[in-house]
Amino acid sequence: MTFPLFLIDPDTDETPVNSDELHDGWVLTLPQTVARHAFKSMRLVEGDRLQLSDGRGLRILATVHDPQNRQVRVDEFSREPAAVTRLALVQALAKSGRDEQAIETATEIGVDRVVPWQANRSIVQWKGGKEAKAAAKWRQVLDAATEQSRRAWAPELGDKVSSKQIVEMCLRAGVHGDLVVVLHQDATDTWDGIENKVRAMGERCLEDGRPRTVSVVVGPEGGISEEEVAAFVDAGASAVVLGRNIMRASSAGPVALALLARALGRFS
Repeated sequence: MTFPLFLIDPDTDETPVNSDELHDGWVLTLPQTVARHAFKSMRLVEGDRLQLSDGRGLRILATVHDPQNRQVRVDEFSREPAAVTRLALVQALAKSGRDEQAIETATEIGVDRVVPWQANRSIVQWKGGKEAKAAAKWRQVLDAATEQSRRAWAPELGDKVSSKQIVEMCLRAGVHGDLVVVLHQDATDTWDGIENKVRAMGERCLEDGRPRTVSVVVGPEGGISEEEVAAFVDAGASAVVLGRNIMRASSAGPVALALLARALGRFS
């Protein structure tokens, strides 16, 4: 049985947790927001078990000790290592919440980093005061999906980028041994070729222990413009077509990430 997981932030919450100082049997007081979710929404009672995580690898298994005072008792804890071959999703802003659907599903699959992209054809615009609010909403989506999928590592959320900044990302990738994959319906490169590259990257990461990242770039509803694709490819990205069917902005990225996760052995 997998017990429900709740994210805590030891830096800001009233639950100071340091894995170097934790001990079995310790009693922790849950933050108000976590306690409300656990004891009121999910109706956990004394004796029920749950998990806590800081979203940075710490996983605590605990038993509800005193719901009235928001207390749980630590049963065991561990710290999971971060992935050496990282998966990132560069998701174009899209209307009707399809961008949020994409990052939610990507989190459940195991994406390690999410980057919002203001593409040339994005109808949705993050401007001025709206940007901070929109970014906060994405963070909420990522955290909720992290809890739902019982992950000990929450995805990083990068700053919004422009197409010019993606070009810079592609150039850096070539220097550091990373890979940028652009999903484009008119591309000629095959998906099998990408999976072979990713498997080889995964083997190199295991051999030398150096982290590397595969970034999947997904356009908005209207697709990525030819100018953007050309600029990304010229900077070193690989443009590929993902099957014969045209997918929505909400599904293309998660499908690609699931295939890459399988290629890296994450589903084994």
